[in-house]
Amino acid sequence: MRYIIPSCNALLHYFSLGLINLHLCILPNFEGQVLLKVFYWNKREKEYYSIDVGDSTFTVLKRYQNLRPIGSGAQGIVCSAYDHVLERNVAIKKLSRPFQNQTHAKRAYRELVLMKCVNHKNIIGLLNVFTPQKTLEEFQDVYLVMELMDANLCQVIQMELDHERLSYLLYQMLCGIKHLHAAGIIHRDLKPSNIVVKSDCTLKILDFGLARTAATGLLMTPYVVTRYYRAPEVILGMGYQANVDIWAVGCIMAEMVRHKILFPGRDYIDQWNKVIEQLGTPSQEFMLKLNQSVRTYVENRPRYAGYSFEKLFPDVLFPADSDHNKLKASQARELLSKMLVIDASKRISVDEALQHPYINVWYDPSEVEAVSASVFIIGAG
Repeated sequence: MRYIIPSCNALLHYFSLGLINLHLCILPNFEGQVLLKVFYWNKREKEYYSIDVGDSTFTVLKRYQNLRPIGSGAQGIVCSAYDHVLERNVAIKKLSRPFQNQTHAKRAYRELVLMKCVNHKNIIGLLNVFTPQKTLEEFQDVYLVMELMDANLCQVIQMELDHERLSYLLYQMLCGIKHLHAAGIIHRDLKPSNIVVKSDCTLKILDFGLARTAATGLLMTPYVVTRYYRAPEVILGMGYQANVDIWAVGCIMAEMVRHKILFPGRDYIDQWNKVIEQLGTPSQEFMLKLNQSVRTYVENRPRYAGYSFEKLFPDVLFPADSDHNKLKASQARELLSKMLVIDASKRISVDEALQHPYINVWYDPSEVEAVSASVFIIGAG
């Protein structure tokens, strides 16, 4: 199945229908395109109330009660709540003034349509979307209602994980990423705060504000991915492909092992320096792929031999080897060495990572090979 999503301007038009109060449902029609089905304002269902949450005011449907702040970011604030209709706990994300400019509009638009189109156990699920405003002139807030998880990976990173838990969390990350890539979506902003977990070790990927559809051979926008998890090809302004997400997974895995950020650059120049200080100056073959001005800068930097992965990730950082699943520090270290490769053409793919001995003990075809709809966003930029 292939979804063709309308442009951002079209999305604004659909939001303006029905006095702005709507649920957006994206459904394939017989041509494989998209029907946007708008449920118009209903007085009984659309009763709202307002509550102060930190420095923000949430105006939400009365079905959502017991709001508690659980997180915040550049795009909005997230609260937990109890949904009296679904009879379950949920997370509500308030996108504040998402259409104030083109950048915010694109991010809100991507997040909404991708969450609605992608359906996989390791991708956060969208349960509802609404706005309390009743006219286009008033329209400034969008609320996304999602599954509620227990914590994000930032908290897990501080824990001492055994090999089974570390391996299983990585397996789920890779399953989610494979599903996104199969749908033609590159996440582009994987980081610990965008990965959430439950106490039973189940994991989901969220926050698709920077995700975009892959376009092979095209130079994509360089300002993506939080700096610490930014792949070399992004730092150096090269074109990038889906395995830009694999570099981020490698950085996250390294952080889970070391309990600290692997490449904590202060800016993009310092970020590159942190990478080559530890992994070594890349080969001349890689240098020839850079444009002339970038190559001149990179070649004029001090040359670093880098460290072996045995030195970067000694056995003492890892838990004891597992007798049950035969998982070992040496396997985890080898996987890191294949993900943290400066030259993207030599970096492991998501499919190869899922077959790696440290990961494939969990391999389940129903999870790895789940059918995904391809998504092509027109005019999303």
